[in-house]
Amino acid sequence: MSEKTVGSVMTRNVISVRADTPFKQVARLLADHGISGLPVVEEDGRVVGVISETDLMERQAAGGTPTESPRRTDLAQLTRSARRQAAKAEARTAGQLMTEPPVTVHADDTVVRAGRTMLTRHVERLPVVDEADRLVGIVTRRDLLGAFLRPDEEIRQEVMDEVLVRTLWLTPHAIDVSVDEGVVTLTGHLERRSEARIALAMARRLDGVVDVVDRLTHRLNDMRPRTG
Repeated sequence: MSEKTVGSVMTRNVISVRADTPFKQVARLLADHGISGLPVVEEDGRVVGVISETDLMERQAAGGTPTESPRRTDLAQLTRSARRQAAKAEARTAGQLMTEPPVTVHADDTVVRAGRTMLTRHVERLPVVDEADRLVGIVTRRDLLGAFLRPDEEIRQEVMDEVLVRTLWLTPHAIDVSVDEGVVTLTGHLERRSEARIALAMARRLDGVVDVVDRLTHRLNDMRPRTG
């Protein structure tokens, strides 16, 4: 069963900066390389944050209007978001501007998992790190897009071949498999509950699958804890 990994689609030659890199140099790197964000790393390559065009725009917007310096009691009453906005207005370096902690993935993670991480964490890029959190690459939404462009019929055929036949040893049409815009729906009756759980889990791991709808029933609940 094919499972494309982050390592197969990531960019390995990554433009990064240190925490003490000046704000204007960060902006220049983004413009010169035509990128919308980059990671911030320590001297040993460990990723400590990420900067995006949005961070730079927020800094420019916040710093563009002079305001009276808030009193210490006022700062204590600010929300977390407001405190972050106030700090960005005064940011002069990448470390002061970056979003932290960084959301990262590993090279052996699947592109499906990386895509879901981007959606749930509302980010457009993920630094790829090794076991020590050192930078080894970066993956963007554009990098992952190809995995989610598989035709529905191709996904449906893989579910039947790999999940039903090769894994569960069922006939291809033992249960009904339909796919619409990457959403797989499994409908039918299986002998055991464990078989249904396996079918759902494996279908979710296939490249191009956005979600899986469970319409499976079973005769035996072989996953019920034994008593006595």
